[in-house]
Amino acid sequence: MSSLTQPATAFRHTAADGYSLGGFCWRHAQPNPLRPLVIINAATSVRCRYYARFADYLFAHGCDVLTYDYRGIGESRPPSLRGFQASWSDWGRLDFEAMLAHAAQAFPGQPVDVVGHSFGGCAVGLAPSAGQVRRVVMVGAQFAYWRDYAADQRWRLFGKWHLVMPLLTRAFGYFPGKRLGWMEDTPAGVVHDWTTRTPRYEHRPSGRRLQGVPFAQVRGATLAISLTDDPFGTVAATERLLGYLQGAERQHLRIAPVDISVEKIGHFAFFHDRFRGSLWPIALAWLQQGGLPEEVPGTVIK
Repeated sequence: MSSLTQPATAFRHTAADGYSLGGFCWRHAQPNPLRPLVIINAATSVRCRYYARFADYLFAHGCDVLTYDYRGIGESRPPSLRGFQASWSDWGRLDFEAMLAHAAQAFPGQPVDVVGHSFGGCAVGLAPSAGQVRRVVMVGAQFAYWRDYAADQRWRLFGKWHLVMPLLTRAFGYFPGKRLGWMEDTPAGVVHDWTTRTPRYEHRPSGRRLQGVPFAQVRGATLAISLTDDPFGTVAATERLLGYLQGAERQHLRIAPVDISVEKIGHFAFFHDRFRGSLWPIALAWLQQGGLPEEVPGTVIK
């Protein structure tokens, strides 16, 4: 991370079940109870290092920032994933919850905001202490219901993620995504959650074990950003997740590449440095003010 304007500091925090999680922190030298702390929740099986430049941007604009890896991934990976127990719900109710506990200990009194990418948006609502979060920005957030995939790519994605992925997971005891160049290696329980073909999160394997209604505790003002060329984050997928957040103020901003004069953005590129001047200020404005900038690209979905 030497290319960043502000070096990040590695940290570890132990979740309630004793599992040690690793991540990185961008922290200003002088404490300020008014300064927001932003926690970045990664997409499924994407290392937290992927978000380092975006975290550095938030730091440069007055935020303290935490990035971290869910159990089984990156800085939080065990020696072997074969037989390792982890699920989507564990990533939210234990791992993101651990980051909220770390925030309370290390950044006492500071407002806590969250940026959640893909499943990282769902993880917000799975933590018991999610009511502590002041503001949320979700990017491409959904929980992979296959009928919500973009129509022109639905069957290709279904074959890749709902047929090939579970078959390889059964053979290896985890999903060997890294050697395929698809993503990081992934625990079998996460794959089981992802590939279960139900439109309700509480009907996913680990969702059935949750106590209470998932996402109901979220109260923070929430902005969902979806991209028109993201085959996962369609309007249907985004609205399906937002439908759970009945206790939060919600806005859905849909952006097309042409709105910012580029050819493509897709599911991952929002966090690429080339969008520092076009997309990142939208997220920053929401985190700082709880609203959209006056001159915002895209369309607000009513």
